Amino acid sequence: MAFNLKFKQLCRFWLVCCGLSASIAISFVANADDTNSAENKTVRVIATAPHIVEMLYAIEAGDNIVGTTEHSDYPQAAQKIPRIGNYAGLQIEKILALKPDYIVAWKTGNPPQDLARLEKLGIPIIYSEPNGLESVAQELKMLGKITHKTAQAEQAAQAYLDKLAVLRKKYQNTQTLTVFYQLWAAPLTTIANQAWPQHLLNVCNVTNPFVDLQGDYPQISIEHVLVQQPQVIIIPSSLAEPNEMKGFWQKYPQIPAVKNEQIKLVNSDKLHRMTPRSLDELEVMCDKLNQARAFYY
Repeated sequence: MAFNLKFKQLCRFWLVCCGLSASIAISFVANADDTNSAENKTVRVIATAPHIVEMLYAIEAGDNIVGTTEHSDYPQAAQKIPRIGNYAGLQIEKILALKPDYIVAWKTGNPPQDLARLEKLGIPIIYSEPNGLESVAQELKMLGKITHKTAQAEQAAQAYLDKLAVLRKKYQNTQTLTVFYQLWAAPLTTIANQAWPQHLLNVCNVTNPFVDLQGDYPQISIEHVLVQQPQVIIIPSSLAEPNEMKGFWQKYPQIPAVKNEQIKLVNSDKLHRMTPRSLDELEVMCDKLNQARAFYY
């Protein structure tokens, strides 16, 4: 029962994300582009998550993708890539028919039994698992190596790190705010510990009162929010995942964020995908929080 609940929660966050240091599963990837013959070969890649697809396009390797999962919708060209499954299951036979050189998989976002079966079939699998903001740059470089797009990957990684450094510096000395991040409305779910959105909040220099709860995506009650009295409520939302619930909070004017009209909406499609594009929406979120600072201070 507990496992099923945990899996459902993970699936829900996967959809929100479609709307999280790379772990390399095979040792010979490091030598993938050592020979001239390898350099001239078009590497066929199956990308099993939207953030992987975005990163491959970011390094000009979108044409290398021969299959992906549902919800891989950015950039627009990605919508034409053949589908080989979704967060609930991968179509093994279809994957085999596409004859990939590599599968780049999301370790915590794809069914482990399907990945284990693919490994037994001998298809090289590389695991994507960004565990912090800087790790996005590392993954871009890794993907550049296996697709022979090293120069493009280095450029994209550096641009990403440069923008991240600018954002960190801009907000590092600002006055802090108490922020409730509503990851999901029903059940009411927030973020904690090493959750991807928590890393983003840290850049904006705000305090999450639930950061030390057990797990990265804990469920809480309305009463928890009432006790913590957040100054700002952030609600990530998108057309695919309408998570607003903004009107609901109007029943609780005793919460400073509600009383002072400091409920901020952000684009979950951009913010929750672990790609360079997340920094664009991070900048928007930090700016909205800065507006709240101007109100309170």
